[in-house]
Amino acid sequence: MDEQTTKLIEELQFKTSRAGGKGGQHVNKVSSKVMLIWNVDASSIFTDEQKTLLKERLANRINKEGELLLDASSDRSQIKNKEIVIERFLNILDEALKVDKPRIPTKIPKSKIIARLDRKKMQSDKKADRRWRHE
Repeated sequence: MDEQTTKLIEELQFKTSRAGGKGGQHVNKVSSKVMLIWNVDASSIFTDEQKTLLKERLANRINKEGELLLDASSDRSQIKNKEIVIERFLNILDEALKVDKPRIPTKIPKSKIIARLDRKKMQSDKKADRRWRHE
């Protein structure tokens, strides 16, 4: 991990709780579910533009207090769930901060336009031949 990722992980808060589901008595007595909480506005790693972009792209994941909430409860181990939720968090941030390439509109080649018009003419002729003619 690089230095920036380490600083980012230090900004995270974690809460644990009991996970539901299979596991019998183990589930009832061990807090293996991990919830990750990260305040976007309080982050010192990202610029204001990056924070705005994150808020825009992750709007459905950020609550009213400006916190990004993620949880993991797929594993029986709290440590493993913490690793899973950190990895998901880093992937989500990477995806949200990707800069989209601008689309360069392309011109339709003349040959394709002519071929389309030819197909349309052939279809029109076929339908015209089926019509009943008055004579």
